[in-house]
Amino acid sequence: MNKDTPRKLTLHELNRLSVDAFKTVEKFPYCLILENIRSLNNVGSVFRTADAFRAEKLYLCGITGQPPHRDITKTALGATESVNWEYVPDALTLVKQLQLDGWLVAAIEQAEGSTSLTDFSPIANKSYAFILGNEVTGVGDEVVQLADLVLEIPQFGTKHSLNIAVTAGIVCWDFLQKL
Repeated sequence: MNKDTPRKLTLHELNRLSVDAFKTVEKFPYCLILENIRSLNNVGSVFRTADAFRAEKLYLCGITGQPPHRDITKTALGATESVNWEYVPDALTLVKQLQLDGWLVAAIEQAEGSTSLTDFSPIANKSYAFILGNEVTGVGDEVVQLADLVLEIPQFGTKHSLNIAVTAGIVCWDFLQKL
């Protein structure tokens, strides 16, 4: 094989953290809130994203499905065991509590006065809670109004939205790149 030819790494060579090590390692200063997510596959995918980008916590609110469930576990690939998560029935109550605890809450939504994700600059030493909403109706109006800021991902095609799992990946990656 040519030395310049790329070779895929084996799972062993990836040198990933064990679940136990992941639980004790310092997390990045953000959490994700899933509000009324219908698709259990989307929930599982966000678990994987929360693991990959070392979120402090994942909150599941409203009708959002919870582990253990076959469809969540299938796409989470074990991340339901590593990611710290909690079910909170009402996203609005959670947002108010997080704000009282000093978190900055950002709804990911298309709204008047939103900030383009490209223009978003996280404040140093602040923790962020990113809210992702229902696949059809988005983040609830009351939650959007209560949020400290609304972030919008620029889009250039004919569709008006992105899949929630894709959105979570973009937001997490962007946040960590800007820290």
